[in-house]
Amino acid sequence: MSQKFTRRDFSKLFIAGAAGSTLGVFGGATPLLANQKRVVVIGGGFGGASAAKYIRKLDSSISVTLVEPAATFYTCPFSNWVMGGLKEINDIAQTYDVLKSAYGVEVIHDEAVEIDAANHSVKLKGGKELKYDRLVASPGIDFNYDAIEGYSEAAANSQMPHGYKAGPQTELLTKQLQEMKDGDNVVICPPGNPFRCPPGPYERASLIANYLKKNKPGSKVIILDAKEKFSKQGLFTKGWKKLYPGLIDWRAGSAGGKVTAVDPSAMTVQTSSGAVKGGVVNVIPPQRAGKIAAEAGLTDASGWCPVNPITFESTIHPGIHVIGDACIAGAMPKSGFAASSQGKVTAASIVRLLQGKVPAPPSLVNTCYSLVGPGYGISVAAVYKLTSDGIVSIKGAGGLTPMDADDDQLSEEATYARGWYNNVAQDIWG
Repeated sequence: MSQKFTRRDFSKLFIAGAAGSTLGVFGGATPLLANQKRVVVIGGGFGGASAAKYIRKLDSSISVTLVEPAATFYTCPFSNWVMGGLKEINDIAQTYDVLKSAYGVEVIHDEAVEIDAANHSVKLKGGKELKYDRLVASPGIDFNYDAIEGYSEAAANSQMPHGYKAGPQTELLTKQLQEMKDGDNVVICPPGNPFRCPPGPYERASLIANYLKKNKPGSKVIILDAKEKFSKQGLFTKGWKKLYPGLIDWRAGSAGGKVTAVDPSAMTVQTSSGAVKGGVVNVIPPQRAGKIAAEAGLTDASGWCPVNPITFESTIHPGIHVIGDACIAGAMPKSGFAASSQGKVTAASIVRLLQGKVPAPPSLVNTCYSLVGPGYGISVAAVYKLTSDGIVSIKGAGGLTPMDADDDQLSEEATYARGWYNNVAQDIWG
C-alpha cells in the first residue's frame, strides 16, 4: 500500500495545524492605543479574511481593520454547485461576525478607493481615512471586458453573465438555466491563462450537464476555450465520458474554440469556425488584479501584482502586501485555498516584521476539489517552496490524482469535497 499522503490527508493535516496554532480567543475590537501597531486589510475574501484573523491570532496586540464592501461574502468555490441545483445561494454565504466578536478584528463595510503608499493611508468611499503600519491588499480580480468585441459589464449583468464573482451573477446564471428552453444549448467561454480558479469553468460545465441530463435532455454544453488544454483535463474528460456521453463538447482554441466577438442581443458567440448560438451564454472574460491595486500602482505590465515571495510584500510599494488572485505567486494557482495559505504566511511575516524580527521562508499549499457529478469528485493538491526561481511546487508532495480511482473512491472524493469546503470556511470565517 502506498505511503504517500492523499489529498484528504493533506487537507486535514493542514487545517488541523492551522487551527492548533491559535493563541487564544479575543473579544470585540478595542479602541486604538497610543503606539499600537496598525494593519489594514483590503478585501474580505479567502486571502484577506485569513490574513486579518491570523494576525490577531498570532499577536493580539496588533490592531487589525478589515475593509470589505459586502456584509455577506459569497464564495466562488461551490457557486457552481448552486448553478447545478445541488446547493442554495445561502449555502455559500459567509459573514464577518466571528472575526469581529471572537478575534477583535474591526470590520468596516465600505469600499477602499485610494491607497496613499507614501503616507501609509487608505481612503474609503464613505470619506474615512485609515492609517496603517502595514497594509494587506487582497482585492481579487477585475475583468477586461474590452478584450471581447461586443461584450461589456452591462451585458454581463443582464444577458451573458460571467459568474466569476459569486452572488448576483450566480443567481442570474442559475435563473437563466432554469428558464432555458429544452433543446437550446449552454455555451461556456473560458479565458486564457492566468485567471481565477482554473478548474472552475470545467466543474461548471460538469454540473450544468448533470442538470441538463435530468431536466432538459435535449440540450448540451458547448465549451469554447481560448486554451489548448485546461486544469485537471484528464480527470474531467474521463468523468464526462462516463457520466455525460455526448453532452459536453469541448473545443480548443485551435479547433474553433477561440471567441473573437459576442452579440448579446442575438445570444451568439463568434469564433474562427463561425457563430455559435446558445440559450445561455456564459462568457468569462480575461482578468487582471482588482481595480484598487491597479489604481495604487501595484500592478506591472501583466496586469497583476509582483511581490516578494517570502513576505508577499509588493516589489513596487514597500509596506503593502498583496495576496490572493491579484498577486504573481509563481507556480501557485489563483484559487481560494491558495489565497488562504498566502494570507496565513503574510500574517506571520507581518507579525515578525512589526516585532522587529526577520520573516521565515514560507511553506505554501493548495488543495482543490471539483465535482464532476453529485457522487463523482476529483482533486489535486500541491506543496510549494521558495527557490531562486521563485515559488515552485514540490514534485510528488501532493499525492496522486485519482485517474485510476474506482467508483467508491470517486464517491468518497465527492464527500471529501463537501468536508473540504466546510473546514476551509470554518477556518477562515468561523
